[in-house]
Amino acid sequence: MAICVLVRHGRTQANADGVLAGWSPGLGLDDTGAQQARRVGERLAATPLAAVVASPLQRCQETAAALLAAQPADRAVDRHTEDGLGEARYGAWTGRPLKELADEPLWRAVQDEPSSVTFPADEAFAHESMADMADRAVRAVARWDAQIESEHGPGAVWVAVSHGDVIKAILADALATRLDDFQRIVVDPASISLVHRTAARPFVLRTNDTGSDPLDLSGLVARVSSEGASGDADVGGGAGHGGGGDSGSRPPRT
Repeated sequence: MAICVLVRHGRTQANADGVLAGWSPGLGLDDTGAQQARRVGERLAATPLAAVVASPLQRCQETAAALLAAQPADRAVDRHTEDGLGEARYGAWTGRPLKELADEPLWRAVQDEPSSVTFPADEAFAHESMADMADRAVRAVARWDAQIESEHGPGAVWVAVSHGDVIKAILADALATRLDDFQRIVVDPASISLVHRTAARPFVLRTNDTGSDPLDLSGLVARVSSEGASGDADVGGGAGHGGGGDSGSRPPRT
């Protein structure tokens, strides 16, 4: 399959204020978030991207624009919007302070048994269960993986720009981790996570990377493009980085 780079949007004022933004309209990146998005774009500038696919919410669209702006002018990169990557629909929790929500009984279930949680209904904002959020996000990534590979070939790299809980759910699925344990996964603003799906299994190559080094996937791309990937892992862990210019991201053995 193609190689998916999961990017959480940069910081917003709601993040800084401890407010659950959800699908609140008109919420873009703050100054720190815009700087974070530019930095992620710079980190990805050396990697040819087939596409950037983003949640429809403004903070993700602005992050996606920053990633595309950092790509060389002569490099054509497709841009798409995908509702399946949109934020969890928190219903009546939308726009409320996290410290206030932490006093509600449902908060404990969100932390310890999220698969059982359906957010409360609200007249202004749609609501859904966390299981439905996870399901539509995982299906969206799988669908785009297949489409990108069909259009650009194996080893094509694409970016999914989304939200914290959504990316955590995608990573939990790739790690074969129960949704009820997905709170163990940390996904900070403007972080990079990396998943490469194969016929046998997904490989999680990075999580919550907020560093400053360029993300060079040339070794991974070259090997997947030329040899394919069976999904077999290197028994014992393999040689790691240093042989392919891929910053430690090793493809599965063929």
